Amino acid sequence: MSTKMSGPIHAVRDKVREGYARIAEETCAGSRGPGVSCRGSTAQEADTLARDLGYSVEELKALPEGANMGLSCGNPAALAGLKAGEVALDLGSGGGFDVFIAGRKVGATGRAIGVDMTAEMLGKARRNAESYRQQTGLDNVEFRLGEIEHLPVADNSVDVIISNCVINLSPDKRQVWREMTRVLKPGGRVAVSDIVLLKPLPPEILKMVEALIGCVAGAVLASDTERMAREAGLMDVKLTPKPGYAEAMSDWEDPLYRRIIEHLPPGTKPADYITSLEVQAQKPGGECRGTSRGQS
Repeated sequence: MSTKMSGPIHAVRDKVREGYARIAEETCAGSRGPGVSCRGSTAQEADTLARDLGYSVEELKALPEGANMGLSCGNPAALAGLKAGEVALDLGSGGGFDVFIAGRKVGATGRAIGVDMTAEMLGKARRNAESYRQQTGLDNVEFRLGEIEHLPVADNSVDVIISNCVINLSPDKRQVWREMTRVLKPGGRVAVSDIVLLKPLPPEILKMVEALIGCVAGAVLASDTERMAREAGLMDVKLTPKPGYAEAMSDWEDPLYRRIIEHLPPGTKPADYITSLEVQAQKPGGECRGTSRGQS
């Protein structure tokens, strides 16, 4: 029987923090319990998923061991079109997966910053950063403890924001989009991948804690995502659904998706309700050239 989810914003956030602390601790030992994350449990499955999402074999081989925990639903670093010298910010950076990929793209004159609210994830990312520095000779990545609703980042300091399957976890998504606008430089851009809904989920699924931590129960409609981005002051908002993600999770018999299927109306499947979504947007006020690191 599923644990029920209830309570105010801070209680929801605590549930997410506890769930991802458990993921960080379990993946340090090379395993993950079923039904607690956005993906499956093994390193091989995580790499297969990442390749399916467009990450190259070379990118994955270059990562510190354990940085890819299979928590992706897209490839925001590629979507962002990162350039040398840019400051990139990853919301919900986990073990540093996308930060390390971004760090190579922005190079020695750029910077890649990860923010995560889970101390266990932050510790894992910082340990991985030592391996990254030794391997690349670059000292251009850092990880900060903080909530994505209250980013520990200065105003107008970031060229591009990326995020991979994280915004759906926030209990205050409007505030996340406002924070993104605040920290972006004029002309800065957003390139995120997230789980959204095509139509509302049955109430039984929304009550499942594992569905919240697994990037499903906290998801909102795609139209709500676009509205929040625009209300936060971003422009040129572009949404690109990637329906193959939910289909792949079902085909791979992901434990969480098996449980979701049990609660769906007869004749329906997860892909009828859930999709991965690429979101691109820009902050007004100029062209983001990525030639200055600025204060961040």
